[in-house]
Amino acid sequence: MPASLSTRKTVPEIVRASYMAATGAVSLLTHFDDATGETEESMAEPLKHLIAPQTARDTAAALSRAFPDFAERDFLAAVLPKIEALELMQRGQLIADALRQSLPQDFDKAAPILRACLPQGGRGGQGGLSGWALLSFNQYIAAHGLDHVEIALDLLKALTPHFTAEFGIRPFIHREQQKALSIISGWTGDPNHHVRRLASEGTRPRLPWAMRLPALVSDPAPILPILTALIDDSEDYVRRSVANSLNDIAKDHPDLAADFVASHHPGASPERLWLLKHASRTLLKKGHQAALANFGFRPLDGVAASLTLESADIAFPGQLAFLVGLTNATPEPQQVMLDYAIHHRMKDGSLRPKVFKGKSLMLAPGGEATVDKRHAFRPITTRVYYPGEHGLEILVNGASLANASFTLAAPVSKQEDR
Repeated sequence: MPASLSTRKTVPEIVRASYMAATGAVSLLTHFDDATGETEESMAEPLKHLIAPQTARDTAAALSRAFPDFAERDFLAAVLPKIEALELMQRGQLIADALRQSLPQDFDKAAPILRACLPQGGRGGQGGLSGWALLSFNQYIAAHGLDHVEIALDLLKALTPHFTAEFGIRPFIHREQQKALSIISGWTGDPNHHVRRLASEGTRPRLPWAMRLPALVSDPAPILPILTALIDDSEDYVRRSVANSLNDIAKDHPDLAADFVASHHPGASPERLWLLKHASRTLLKKGHQAALANFGFRPLDGVAASLTLESADIAFPGQLAFLVGLTNATPEPQQVMLDYAIHHRMKDGSLRPKVFKGKSLMLAPGGEATVDKRHAFRPITTRVYYPGEHGLEILVNGASLANASFTLAAPVSKQEDR
């Protein structure tokens, strides 16, 4: 992998970008923001180049070492003439299909061969395949290992330190949830943090750009023990995954998520407190009262807000600059969480709000505060901006306290709304 790719984002982030490319969402490497669900173009390197003809040759060489009967020439003949014309996920699938033709048809016999192709040790271990060469292994295992749950999941566990298996394990959860989760829950105590993260990330009910797990969307209770076991993990990489899974749950079961946070709040370390607040971000944006109360935000009493726009005419690209004034008319201090919503104009002329995080502050008795904010409007891959009147709404502890209208100039984006 080119250094410019490997150093700018984690493998899971790039995998998600690749899924977006496969569905037509993006054609460039992008940054995916779990908090907003939006992506921003960051470079012009086509994703498909992450899997190249040399990837197929490296895969063939590894398989030849692990499996003396491997027909290397036939494998390459099935891949090399076609790979250049394909996009990233199609390239992975092409190699996976060639694996199916080249390996023993019995998955129990194929699995040890694939395992022998992995590096020895953790991520960065010696020898073997790693990185994007293992995308096809994920695809092969997910397609042909479903009748061999224990063997397949153990192989994906061994694979994930070298390339994320968060997408590969989901077909097994979907097909045999109880059996799969009983195996995956055992990974929470694994010494490798990539494996521990796989337990939380791979079981997320609404993992972006991945296969949906409708049973867990409907009832996430089976994964709560996994999240509880990892809530104080030593790695921020794992804790962030736990927070994102809880945020997924909050979208369908807000009270359950708020209750989970409340039960884990007393005596929490600073790291856990960050996790719990990050897990509550959707609920806090929506003004969920129990979620607000978990972090000391009470229903407002005697707090008022004013809103001033620097300009009501915004160029595209450009930025909306505004000033929020807060006053506390009570004799008691008031902890406030200031957010704002942009009411984006849709193609049909209607307005659709999206909430953005502002800041938290304490208002002194009879005190005042001003907050200066700037919101950028620029091309992103998951939103089209339509010219015309938009809205800005100020939210304090989830309550709407001020609003204003502004006009956005004609944008240059040509993407469709998602």
